[in-house]
Amino acid sequence: MRVFSRLAMCVILVSVMLAGCAQQATPPEPGPGPEPVTTPAFKIGILTGTVSQGEDEYRAAEQVKAKYGDRIVHVTYPDNFMQEQETTISQLTGLAADPDVKAIVVCQAVPGTAAAIDKIREDRPDLPFIVVVPHEDVKMMEGKADLMFETNNLERGNTIVQLAKDMGATHFLHYSFPRHMAMELLAARRTMMEEKCQELGIEFVFVTAPDPTGPDGIPGAQRFILEDVPRQVAQLGKDICVFSTNCGMQDPLIKAALQEGAIFAEQCCPSPTHGYPNALGLDVQGIAGDMPKILQAIEEKVVAEGGAGRFASWPVPINMVFLRAGVELAMKAVEGEIELTDEAAIKAALEAEAGVPMTLTKYSPEGNFWLAVMDSVIFGKK
Repeated sequence: MRVFSRLAMCVILVSVMLAGCAQQATPPEPGPGPEPVTTPAFKIGILTGTVSQGEDEYRAAEQVKAKYGDRIVHVTYPDNFMQEQETTISQLTGLAADPDVKAIVVCQAVPGTAAAIDKIREDRPDLPFIVVVPHEDVKMMEGKADLMFETNNLERGNTIVQLAKDMGATHFLHYSFPRHMAMELLAARRTMMEEKCQELGIEFVFVTAPDPTGPDGIPGAQRFILEDVPRQVAQLGKDICVFSTNCGMQDPLIKAALQEGAIFAEQCCPSPTHGYPNALGLDVQGIAGDMPKILQAIEEKVVAEGGAGRFASWPVPINMVFLRAGVELAMKAVEGEIELTDEAAIKAALEAEAGVPMTLTKYSPEGNFWLAVMDSVIFGKK
């Protein structure tokens, strides 16, 4: 009995010791641990014109705002931006005053943009600026902006006139005003248009129109176009292609050209939604952003009004493409995924937003200013 008792006691003792070892070998339950580290969401600032001065870029800003919510801060410059440059400067400096704004996209870069960039970089020298359609001296702006976009206005001096010729034009009517003709690329394009007209046997006609930023504003400039196009067609015939350098003139120009039987090859900022919907009385709100449906609606209206084969545009809104791509590139640059000098990333972003191939050319080898063109769509062409 005593032997058994002692043996039993030893067994019990060993069991307890083993149980204790097993318990110690079991790792403790994990606790809540430290809070995960999160990077605060940064913001991208956007400056555009109003619907009156540039609906495409305004709508593009609305689209990226809908996509990214509070990460996008969108403000506008005034319609009378030539006389209110201080307001433009104030809008941009206001964006930069928010430390969460890590990049700014400007479309269009009206006068005052260069001064604003200089002022902002006194406090935030590394804040990236992506500039679309610079109105100020191009070489100066190349030294201030990190990345710039514009349609290839030099190449369009040839392509627009050639397109007009293909659609039957014998005359090419160019509306503009001194402020625009003081802009290097627009002035150079006008010269190329004249030369291309001479090469193709087309008569080039230049008409000085009222500046929409002048005393009579946009309504005065639009009224002039509606009154002058019929005069020009009566004098020079219906095979005249009309063109204007100003966004606010596109609606009346398309409307008057269709009513008078003239030719309209391309807008100043080529886009299916630039001028056509308002001029044709189309409600595209229900198909906003659906370019194939918008193109179809325009074509049906143009053909019904007798303009088949005499009206054209690019298949997508170029300034929308520039702005949306600019925001995407800004996002990736801030996140450290790309550099704003990455040519492959720039082309990929533009073509992703356009949905069609684009031909890109650098304005100068040492700069980061990209010029773009794409093929046109002729409405009702058989």
